Amino acid sequence: MKLTLITLVSSTLVCMMSTSSLTFAQEKTELQYFRQNSKDGLNVFEAPKEKGGDFEKVRVFVGGDFALQFQSINHSNSLNNLVELGSNFNLPSANLNINTQLADGLRLHLRTYLSSKHHNEAWVKGGYLQIDRLGFIKEGFLDGVMDYTTITFGLDEFNYGDAHFRRSDNARVIYNPFIGNYIMDSFSTEAFGEVTVQKDALIAVVGLSNGKLNQNVIVNDNTDNKLSFYGKLGVDKQMTDDFRFRLTGSWYLNNGTTTGTWLYGGDRAGGRYYGILQPLEGTANDFEGRFNPRFKQMTAFQINPFLKYKGLEFFGIVESVSNSEEQGDGNFTQLSGELLYRFGGTEQFYIGGRYNTVRGKNRESDTSEIEISRLNIGGGWFMTKNVIVKLEYMNQEYKNGYAATSIYNGAKFDGVNIEAAISF
Repeated sequence: MKLTLITLVSSTLVCMMSTSSLTFAQEKTELQYFRQNSKDGLNVFEAPKEKGGDFEKVRVFVGGDFALQFQSINHSNSLNNLVELGSNFNLPSANLNINTQLADGLRLHLRTYLSSKHHNEAWVKGGYLQIDRLGFIKEGFLDGVMDYTTITFGLDEFNYGDAHFRRSDNARVIYNPFIGNYIMDSFSTEAFGEVTVQKDALIAVVGLSNGKLNQNVIVNDNTDNKLSFYGKLGVDKQMTDDFRFRLTGSWYLNNGTTTGTWLYGGDRAGGRYYGILQPLEGTANDFEGRFNPRFKQMTAFQINPFLKYKGLEFFGIVESVSNSEEQGDGNFTQLSGELLYRFGGTEQFYIGGRYNTVRGKNRESDTSEIEISRLNIGGGWFMTKNVIVKLEYMNQEYKNGYAATSIYNGAKFDGVNIEAAISF
């Protein structure tokens, strides 16, 4: 019965998405140095240094994302104090994307969450200015440097690690082969500035942020306003026509006690699994399914291998985050391996799996380690470059480290999800 229902819902979603009418007269080549918001943007990490088009005049490009899910998940814990979950549609999510080509090599990006799990009302995610040419200062100014340099600043997500390039950003789910993001989800929107260099196959990023998700100028006795410093070094090379190899290492450092705690909790949209681990009594947590250590005086490192041979694709995460001895000398390690096979004439179909674990202690003196694991198995179909339908089975377990009175003691959730989305 459940299988029949899932089949019916899947067919309904496909029909709904395929009959949606999208009318927009915007040539992708007109927007410069831009990762396409479609299947063409798959496996693109840093903004490309290919120009993409000539500048004629100021142009505004309006785009968007829409995602709809059918969820059939069960959950449980040792306390048996969770709400009952049924099988139904979740509240759809939507983004409004505005990109403006201001001058040759100078563009502005702004994203608004029109509807999300955590904010049903419209909420500005953030925006940034990206500079790939300095001709607006003087024609030809530093062209030899800007051929491989990008300067970005604003209040938006910053470039720590490679995982944020493959995650779902509210309704922009087209780059994520699954439905959930990673357990320790490195994504935050802060005031930042960064310089990216891409020369031949080498990549280097250096940047800083103010370490704050919620911006304010109020100072009290606890305010230390420490900056966060981050960077990345790596190589990304198309070794042959069939084989691409990428390997990067990233770091994030903050010595503050009132800043820098948002690296794994800066997404205002909320988690991608709805209603999970919600107690019968008490307040629901829109971010359940993720783990945020909320370390102060934080040091984080993330290593990301990416390999693609023909249709076979692997992406990995090896990550460590710790705090200072003063703050308890805690540490967590995240591991993730994702293996996909893309096939079809344009690789419009894919199947694959992801296994993700987080393990560690909030304080070195804790008697036992926290351990969380998640398995995702699924596949998808790009009906067009802008329309995708996904099906996944997922299972997440909280294995160790929680007190007998904790809602996470013996907790787990598993089930089937279907997601259909449009991005343009």
